[in-house]
Amino acid sequence: MHSEHEAAKDEYIEQIAELSGEDVSLCYQCGKCTAGCPMAEKMDLTPSMVMRYMQMEHSDELKKATSRWDCIGCLVCGSRCPKLCNPAAVMEGLRQDDMRNGTRSEEIEKLPVNFVKSAPQQALVSGFRKYVP
Repeated sequence: MHSEHEAAKDEYIEQIAELSGEDVSLCYQCGKCTAGCPMAEKMDLTPSMVMRYMQMEHSDELKKATSRWDCIGCLVCGSRCPKLCNPAAVMEGLRQDDMRNGTRSEEIEKLPVNFVKSAPQQALVSGFRKYVP
């Protein structure tokens, strides 16, 4: 029989799995996603760790981690996966959950005007999707 705490963890993991559309049980921890990730050195949980924490239902650790905001969504992780898993989609699901719960808010209006004028459009669109629920 599961305790209420375990049931809450299961619910969070199920929510992220639904948001991401990923079946994390397919991941067998080869590490190719992390090996190819250009941001892995900056992350507190690497892409393969996020997948493992999802599998092990370590929702508390996932909620505390900031890796989802370091992920640039380049999709290298998924392109390298022999099982066709997509850790970037899981990271996006984690970001969406944060934004839906109001735990992450950025004021886009506070971005420096010179930056907005000179940044590539693709960078702006990619960045803004992290801030818009």
